Amino acid sequence: MNPGQKMEAPAASPRHVLNVSGGKDSSAMALLMAGRVRGLEHFRVEQMEYVFCDTQKELPETYEYLARLEAELGTTIVRLNDKAGFDHWHKVFGGYLPSPQNRWCTKYLKLKPFEAYVGSAPVVSYVGLRSDEDRVGYISKKANITTRYPLKEAGIDFAGVVRILEDSGLGLPTFMNWGRTNSGCTFCFFQTPFEWVRLYENYPDLFYEAMKYEIWDESDKNKQFTWIQGRPLKDLLEPTVRQEISQGCSAVAHTSTRSEALVDAFSSSSRTSKEACLLCQK
Repeated sequence: MNPGQKMEAPAASPRHVLNVSGGKDSSAMALLMAGRVRGLEHFRVEQMEYVFCDTQKELPETYEYLARLEAELGTTIVRLNDKAGFDHWHKVFGGYLPSPQNRWCTKYLKLKPFEAYVGSAPVVSYVGLRSDEDRVGYISKKANITTRYPLKEAGIDFAGVVRILEDSGLGLPTFMNWGRTNSGCTFCFFQTPFEWVRLYENYPDLFYEAMKYEIWDESDKNKQFTWIQGRPLKDLLEPTVRQEISQGCSAVAHTSTRSEALVDAFSSSSRTSKEACLLCQK
C-alpha cells in the first residue's frame, strides 16, 4: 500500500430477508431456508430475517398460522405496517378500491413497507415462486435488492410444498379447508366468486365489511367500484346465485385430477397465473 493511500473497507455482507404471507408457499420456503427440509439442508441461511406485511385486514386463520410458523421456526416474524393499514391508504386514495389495473394495495401495503424495512444496504429477498409456476410477479426493482426463488431453485412444485408442510407438522393453512386458495386481504380482488361465497359462509362479518367499501350506481358505470369486476357483492347475497356458483365449482372439482387447477377453475376471476402478487398471494 502506498503511503497515504486509504484502505477500502470490505464490502458489507447482504442481509437476508424472507417475506412470509401466511400462505402455503412462503411458509414452505421459510422451512426450506431454515434447513428443515430433509435432503435440502444446504439451502439453510443463517441470520435470516422473516417479515410479514400486515394489511390489518387478514383472516383470523392467517394470524394463527403465522404464530404456528414462528413456533416451528423458533424465531420472530417481524410485523410491518403497524400504523398504516388498508383503511389509511383507502382514505388517501379517496375511497377508490384497488384493482388488477391499479394495485395500490400491493404497492403501499406490501412493497413500500418492505423496501423501507430493508433500506439501501445490499439485501437478498426470498420469494415463494414454485417450480411449476410461470410468472414473475410484483417485486421490488431497487438496485440494492437481489431476488431469489428458492422453491424454484430446489425444483419444489405444488405437491412438494404440501409435502414440506405436512412433514413439518405445520400442515396447510386451515383457510384452504373451506375454499380459500391463497393468503391476502379478506376482500382481495384476486378472489374468485366461489371464494367470495365461501367467505360469506364462513366469515359473514368480513363479507359485509367488504360490501361497505363498494360503490354501485346502477345508472352510472363511472360510479361502480366493486371487488369483482362489473358485479357488486350484494348479488352474492341471493341464495340462488351462491348455489349456482357453488354447484359450478363442485362440477369442476369432480372432473379435476389436480387440486391446484381448481384455483383457476372455480369461477370467472380477474386473476391470472402471471399477475397475482408474489408478496401477498403466497
